[in-house]
Amino acid sequence: MKVSVRVPATVANIGPGFDCLGLAIPLYNTITIEETVLPGTGVEINVLANEDVTDELSLEHIPMDENSIIYKAVELLYNSIGQSPSELKITIHSEIPIAKGLGSSAAVVVGGLLAANQLLGCPADEAALLSIATEVEGHPDNATPAIVGGLVLTSTEEDGSITYRKLPWPEEWVLTLCVPETELATEISRSVLPAEVPIGDAVFNAQRMAMFVHALHTKDDNLMKLALKDKLHQPYRMKLAPGLEKLMQNLKHEESVLGTVLSGAGPSVLVISKKNNLEKVKNIIRDTWNDLNIRVQLYNMPIEQNGAIIVSE
Repeated sequence: MKVSVRVPATVANIGPGFDCLGLAIPLYNTITIEETVLPGTGVEINVLANEDVTDELSLEHIPMDENSIIYKAVELLYNSIGQSPSELKITIHSEIPIAKGLGSSAAVVVGGLLAANQLLGCPADEAALLSIATEVEGHPDNATPAIVGGLVLTSTEEDGSITYRKLPWPEEWVLTLCVPETELATEISRSVLPAEVPIGDAVFNAQRMAMFVHALHTKDDNLMKLALKDKLHQPYRMKLAPGLEKLMQNLKHEESVLGTVLSGAGPSVLVISKKNNLEKVKNIIRDTWNDLNIRVQLYNMPIEQNGAIIVSE
Protein backbone atom coordinates (compact mmCIF):
# COMPACT_ATOMS: atom_id res chain seq x y z
CA MET A 1 0.00 0.00 0.00
CA LYS A 2 1.18 3.52 -0.72
CA VAL A 3 -0.22 6.98 -0.04
CA SER A 4 0.56 10.33 -1.68
CA VAL A 5 -0.09 13.70 -0.02
CA ARG A 6 0.12 17.13 -1.66
CA VAL A 7 1.23 19.95 0.67
CA PRO A 8 1.30 23.69 -0.06
CA ALA A 9 4.23 26.03 0.46
CA THR A 10 3.90 28.54 3.27
CA VAL A 11 4.95 32.10 4.05
CA ALA A 12 5.66 32.66 7.74
CA ASN A 13 5.93 35.76 9.96
CA ILE A 14 4.39 38.26 7.47
CA GLY A 15 6.05 41.21 9.15
CA PRO A 16 5.03 41.46 12.81
CA GLY A 17 3.90 37.85 13.32
CA PHE A 18 7.26 36.29 14.15
CA ASP A 19 6.77 32.54 14.77
CA CYS A 20 2.98 32.91 14.98
CA LEU A 21 1.61 34.01 11.57
CA GLY A 22 1.67 31.93 8.41
CA LEU A 23 -0.23 31.51 5.18
CA ALA A 24 -0.40 28.78 2.55
CA ILE A 25 0.32 29.51 -1.12
CA PRO A 26 -0.30 27.44 -4.28
CA LEU A 27 3.15 25.89 -4.73
CA TYR A 28 3.31 22.24 -3.71
CA ASN A 29 5.39 19.27 -2.64
CA THR A 30 3.97 15.79 -3.05
CA ILE A 31 5.12 13.13 -0.59
CA THR A 32 4.54 9.44 -1.28
CA ILE A 33 5.15 6.72 1.31
CA GLU A 34 5.03 3.04 0.43
CA GLU A 35 5.47 0.07 2.73
CA THR A 36 7.95 -2.26 1.05
CA VAL A 37 7.77 -6.03 1.42
CA LEU A 38 11.49 -6.79 1.49
CA PRO A 39 12.63 -7.26 5.11
CA GLY A 40 15.76 -5.48 6.25
CA THR A 41 15.71 -2.81 3.54
CA GLY A 42 15.09 -0.02 6.05
CA VAL A 43 14.13 3.42 4.86
CA GLU A 44 14.68 4.58 1.29
CA ILE A 45 14.23 8.30 0.51
CA ASN A 46 14.19 9.67 -3.03
CA VAL A 47 13.87 13.30 -4.09
CA LEU A 48 12.46 14.25 -7.48
CA ALA A 49 12.86 17.97 -8.03
CA ASN A 50 12.05 20.31 -10.90
CA GLU A 51 15.19 21.94 -12.29
CA ASP A 52 13.66 25.42 -12.06
CA VAL A 53 13.20 25.24 -8.29
CA THR A 54 16.29 23.39 -7.13
CA ASP A 55 19.81 22.26 -7.96
CA GLU A 56 22.46 19.90 -6.60
CA LEU A 57 23.48 22.39 -3.91
CA SER A 58 19.99 22.86 -2.56
CA LEU A 59 19.37 19.11 -2.53
CA GLU A 60 22.07 18.88 0.13
CA HIS A 61 19.50 20.36 2.53
CA ILE A 62 17.55 17.06 2.37
CA PRO A 63 19.28 14.12 4.12
CA MET A 64 18.29 10.88 2.43
CA ASP A 65 18.55 8.49 5.35
CA GLU A 66 17.13 8.07 8.84
CA ASN A 67 18.50 11.49 9.79
CA SER A 68 16.00 13.12 7.45
CA ILE A 69 13.38 15.30 9.11
CA ILE A 70 10.66 13.41 7.23
CA TYR A 71 11.79 10.13 8.73
CA LYS A 72 12.01 11.69 12.20
CA ALA A 73 8.43 12.89 11.87
CA VAL A 74 7.19 9.50 10.67
CA GLU A 75 9.08 7.74 13.48
CA LEU A 76 7.48 10.03 16.10
CA LEU A 77 4.04 9.18 14.73
CA TYR A 78 4.71 5.43 14.81
CA ASN A 79 6.20 5.67 18.30
CA SER A 80 3.14 7.58 19.55
CA ILE A 81 1.05 4.45 18.97
CA GLY A 82 3.70 2.05 20.28
CA GLN A 83 5.10 0.97 16.92
CA SER A 84 8.32 1.37 14.97
CA PRO A 85 8.40 2.20 11.27
CA SER A 86 8.55 -0.80 9.00
CA GLU A 87 10.54 -0.82 5.77
CA LEU A 88 9.44 2.34 3.96
CA LYS A 89 10.06 3.91 0.59
CA ILE A 90 9.58 7.68 0.73
CA THR A 91 9.47 9.78 -2.42
CA ILE A 92 9.53 13.57 -2.28
CA HIS A 93 8.40 15.34 -5.45
CA SER A 94 9.68 18.83 -4.73
CA GLU A 95 8.14 21.81 -6.48
CA ILE A 96 8.65 24.25 -3.58
CA PRO A 97 11.97 26.09 -3.91
CA ILE A 98 14.38 24.91 -1.22
CA ALA A 99 16.16 27.26 1.21
CA LYS A 100 14.05 30.21 0.04
CA GLY A 101 11.87 30.86 3.10
CA LEU A 102 8.82 29.07 1.66
CA GLY A 103 8.32 26.28 4.16
CA SER A 104 9.80 23.47 2.05
CA SER A 105 10.88 21.53 5.15
CA ALA A 106 7.47 21.97 6.78
CA ALA A 107 5.81 20.65 3.62
CA VAL A 108 8.03 17.56 3.71
CA VAL A 109 7.31 16.95 7.40
CA VAL A 110 3.55 17.44 7.03
CA GLY A 111 3.36 15.29 3.89
CA GLY A 112 5.25 12.47 5.56
CA LEU A 113 3.08 12.63 8.68
CA LEU A 114 -0.23 12.60 6.81
CA ALA A 115 0.86 9.81 4.48
CA ALA A 116 2.12 7.66 7.36
CA ASN A 117 -1.02 8.37 9.37
CA GLN A 118 -3.12 7.15 6.45
CA LEU A 119 -1.03 3.98 6.15
CA LEU A 120 -1.59 3.32 9.85
CA GLY A 121 -5.36 3.72 9.62
CA CYS A 122 -5.52 7.34 10.84
CA PRO A 123 -4.75 6.88 14.56
CA ALA A 124 -3.69 10.54 14.91
CA ASP A 125 -6.22 13.39 14.77
CA GLU A 126 -5.45 16.92 13.56
CA ALA A 127 -4.32 18.04 17.02
CA ALA A 128 -1.79 15.21 17.27
CA LEU A 129 -0.47 15.82 13.76
CA LEU A 130 -0.04 19.54 14.48
CA SER A 131 1.88 18.77 17.68
CA ILE A 132 4.22 16.28 16.03
CA ALA A 133 4.85 18.53 13.02
CA THR A 134 5.65 21.46 15.32
CA GLU A 135 7.93 19.34 17.49
CA VAL A 136 9.97 18.44 14.42
CA GLU A 137 9.83 21.92 12.87
CA GLY A 138 10.42 23.81 16.11
CA HIS A 139 7.58 26.33 15.68
CA PRO A 140 4.06 26.21 14.24
CA ASP A 141 3.96 29.14 11.80
CA ASN A 142 4.80 27.00 8.74
CA ALA A 143 3.48 23.63 9.88
CA THR A 144 -0.02 24.83 10.78
CA PRO A 145 -0.98 26.49 7.46
CA ALA A 146 0.63 23.56 5.62
CA ILE A 147 -1.86 21.26 7.35
CA VAL A 148 -4.99 23.44 7.50
CA GLY A 149 -4.44 26.01 4.70
CA GLY A 150 -5.34 29.68 4.63
CA LEU A 151 -3.96 32.52 6.76
CA VAL A 152 -3.41 31.27 10.28
CA LEU A 153 -2.61 32.76 13.69
CA THR A 154 -1.05 30.00 15.76
CA SER A 155 0.81 29.30 19.00
CA THR A 156 2.38 26.41 20.88
CA GLU A 157 0.99 25.87 24.38
CA GLU A 158 2.95 24.68 27.41
CA ASP A 159 1.72 21.10 26.98
CA GLY A 160 2.89 21.00 23.35
CA SER A 161 -0.59 21.39 21.88
CA ILE A 162 -1.24 23.89 19.08
CA THR A 163 -3.87 26.61 19.19
CA TYR A 164 -4.77 28.22 15.88
CA ARG A 165 -7.42 30.38 14.26
CA LYS A 166 -7.89 31.05 10.57
CA LEU A 167 -8.07 34.72 9.63
CA PRO A 168 -9.89 36.27 6.65
CA TRP A 169 -7.97 37.76 3.71
CA PRO A 170 -9.57 40.56 1.64
CA GLU A 171 -9.87 39.69 -2.06
CA GLU A 172 -8.76 43.25 -2.86
CA TRP A 173 -5.26 42.58 -1.51
CA VAL A 174 -2.80 40.84 -3.84
CA LEU A 175 0.30 38.81 -3.01
CA THR A 176 3.42 39.19 -5.15
CA LEU A 177 6.06 36.67 -4.15
CA CYS A 178 9.67 37.39 -5.13
CA VAL A 179 11.94 34.31 -5.12
CA PRO A 180 15.57 35.28 -5.78
CA GLU A 181 18.27 32.93 -7.05
CA THR A 182 20.15 33.24 -3.75
CA GLU A 183 19.60 30.70 -0.98
CA LEU A 184 19.45 31.15 2.77
CA ALA A 185 19.37 28.28 5.24
CA THR A 186 16.97 28.79 8.15
CA GLU A 187 19.75 27.97 10.62
CA ILE A 188 21.85 30.86 9.34
CA SER A 189 18.90 33.26 9.32
CA ARG A 190 18.04 32.27 12.90
CA SER A 191 21.62 32.68 14.07
CA VAL A 192 21.60 36.46 13.55
CA LEU A 193 18.61 37.00 15.85
CA PRO A 194 19.38 38.27 19.36
CA ALA A 195 18.54 36.20 22.43
CA GLU A 196 16.83 39.25 23.95
CA VAL A 197 15.17 42.32 22.47
CA PRO A 198 14.40 45.76 23.97
CA ILE A 199 10.99 46.00 25.65
CA GLY A 200 10.12 48.86 23.28
CA ASP A 201 10.59 46.58 20.26
CA ALA A 202 8.41 43.87 21.84
CA VAL A 203 5.68 46.45 22.51
CA PHE A 204 5.99 47.75 18.95
CA ASN A 205 5.34 44.28 17.53
CA ALA A 206 2.46 43.61 19.91
CA GLN A 207 0.84 46.82 18.68
CA ARG A 208 1.40 45.83 15.05
CA MET A 209 -0.09 42.37 15.56
CA ALA A 210 -3.25 43.91 17.02
CA MET A 211 -3.42 46.30 14.07
CA PHE A 212 -2.88 43.41 11.65
CA VAL A 213 -5.82 41.37 12.92
CA HIS A 214 -8.16 44.38 13.02
CA ALA A 215 -7.10 45.55 9.56
CA LEU A 216 -7.95 42.12 8.12
CA HIS A 217 -11.45 42.14 9.57
CA THR A 218 -12.17 45.73 8.56
CA LYS A 219 -10.25 45.72 5.24
CA ASP A 220 -8.49 48.86 6.43
CA ASP A 221 -5.71 49.65 3.92
CA ASN A 222 -4.12 52.42 5.97
CA LEU A 223 -4.06 50.39 9.17
CA MET A 224 -2.48 47.44 7.36
CA LYS A 225 0.28 49.74 6.09
CA LEU A 226 1.15 50.45 9.72
CA ALA A 227 0.69 46.83 10.76
CA LEU A 228 3.14 45.30 8.27
CA LYS A 229 6.17 46.53 10.16
CA ASP A 230 8.51 44.62 12.42
CA LYS A 231 11.35 45.14 14.90
CA LEU A 232 11.90 41.56 16.09
CA HIS A 233 13.46 39.79 13.11
CA GLN A 234 13.57 41.72 9.82
CA PRO A 235 16.10 44.40 10.90
CA TYR A 236 18.56 41.66 11.91
CA ARG A 237 18.02 39.63 8.73
CA MET A 238 18.18 42.58 6.34
CA LYS A 239 21.82 41.96 5.42
CA LEU A 240 21.05 38.31 4.58
CA ALA A 241 18.16 39.20 2.25
CA PRO A 242 19.66 41.67 -0.25
CA GLY A 243 16.39 42.65 -1.94
CA LEU A 244 14.30 43.44 1.12
CA GLU A 245 15.58 46.87 2.17
CA LYS A 246 15.80 48.16 -1.41
CA LEU A 247 12.26 46.97 -2.22
CA MET A 248 10.94 48.64 0.93
CA GLN A 249 12.54 51.91 -0.12
CA ASN A 250 11.39 51.74 -3.75
CA LEU A 251 7.79 50.83 -2.89
CA LYS A 252 7.13 52.92 0.23
CA HIS A 253 5.63 55.85 -1.70
CA GLU A 254 3.36 53.69 -3.88
CA GLU A 255 -0.19 54.28 -2.66
CA SER A 256 -1.40 50.82 -3.66
CA VAL A 257 1.37 48.99 -1.77
CA LEU A 258 0.43 47.95 1.77
CA GLY A 259 3.76 46.48 2.75
CA THR A 260 6.92 44.56 1.89
CA VAL A 261 7.97 41.72 4.20
CA LEU A 262 10.44 38.88 4.39
CA SER A 263 8.99 35.45 3.60
CA GLY A 264 9.81 33.28 6.58
CA ALA A 265 13.56 33.26 7.18
CA GLY A 266 14.16 34.61 3.66
CA PRO A 267 15.59 35.36 1.20
CA SER A 268 12.20 35.43 -0.61
CA VAL A 269 10.17 38.61 -0.19
CA LEU A 270 6.41 39.12 -0.17
CA VAL A 271 4.85 42.35 -1.44
CA ILE A 272 1.22 42.99 -0.44
CA SER A 273 -0.70 45.49 -2.54
CA LYS A 274 -4.12 46.42 -3.82
CA LYS A 275 -5.20 45.14 -7.23
CA ASN A 276 -5.19 48.55 -8.85
CA ASN A 277 -1.86 49.66 -10.32
CA LEU A 278 -0.46 46.12 -10.04
CA GLU A 279 1.56 46.33 -13.27
CA LYS A 280 3.40 49.42 -12.08
CA VAL A 281 4.19 47.71 -8.79
CA LYS A 282 5.51 44.64 -10.61
CA ASN A 283 7.70 46.81 -12.84
CA ILE A 284 9.23 48.49 -9.78
CA ILE A 285 9.86 45.07 -8.25
CA ARG A 286 11.57 43.81 -11.44
CA ASP A 287 13.68 46.94 -11.78
CA THR A 288 14.79 46.70 -8.15
CA TRP A 289 16.08 43.16 -8.53
CA ASN A 290 17.70 43.99 -11.87
CA ASP A 291 19.57 46.88 -10.24
CA LEU A 292 20.88 44.40 -7.68
CA ASN A 293 21.95 41.99 -10.47
CA ILE A 294 19.92 39.22 -8.88
CA ARG A 295 17.70 36.97 -10.95
CA VAL A 296 14.26 36.56 -9.42
CA GLN A 297 11.04 34.71 -10.13
CA LEU A 298 7.83 36.64 -9.51
CA TYR A 299 4.53 34.99 -8.65
CA ASN A 300 1.17 36.72 -8.30
CA MET A 301 -1.00 34.30 -6.40
CA PRO A 302 -3.93 33.94 -4.02
CA ILE A 303 -3.76 32.38 -0.59
CA GLU A 304 -4.24 28.61 -0.79
CA GLN A 305 -7.27 27.95 1.41
CA ASN A 306 -6.76 24.18 1.40
CA GLY A 307 -3.99 22.58 3.41
CA ALA A 308 -2.44 19.18 2.80
CA ILE A 309 -4.65 16.73 0.93
CA ILE A 310 -4.38 13.04 0.12
CA VAL A 311 -4.16 12.71 -3.65
CA SER A 312 -3.83 8.91 -3.99
CA GLU A 313 -3.79 5.68 -2.04
